[in-house]
Amino acid sequence: MESEYLKFIQGVDSTELYNLMTQYGDDVWRYAYTLTRNYEQSNDIAQEVFIKVHLKLSSFRGQCSFKTWLFSITRNIAINEMKSSYVRRILLFENVRSNRTEQSAEIVYLSDQAVSELRNIIMSLSRKLREVLILHLEHDLATQEMAELLHVPEGTVKSRLSRARKRSRDEMGENEQ
Repeated sequence: MESEYLKFIQGVDSTELYNLMTQYGDDVWRYAYTLTRNYEQSNDIAQEVFIKVHLKLSSFRGQCSFKTWLFSITRNIAINEMKSSYVRRILLFENVRSNRTEQSAEIVYLSDQAVSELRNIIMSLSRKLREVLILHLEHDLATQEMAELLHVPEGTVKSRLSRARKRSRDEMGENEQ
């Protein structure tokens, strides 16, 4: 969706809202889940994000990408939710699919175990490190976009991303020994 188009819309009708939810809903939910680690809370946050979009689209100024704006709303709502409630630990990425084409049960099992191990390692990182790693890997945000979203300098994003990668590699190495 063109950000120029979005800048001039005064409101969102049900068809446009459905299109936005279809296009960005999974990304918003996954980002909320990355922050909260709670399936139900992520559902609630995603719904609240699109309610805010429905009511406040006219405030979108096009100074960043629409996806970054959505993530900013998602982050603010998630942080407010986490301040006001208990967050349970739940695994990320319910449906991770392997790129392998082998049909061997042993290979499928080992692949699932590796994905589960990596998922656990990522979820055990601090929120700040986990957040930049997921924004980079899962949502393909550039360093500048992450900096804008998180309200930190680009150098801070690069540092957090580097630390997240290093800790993940270190944990993977420890688990293999």
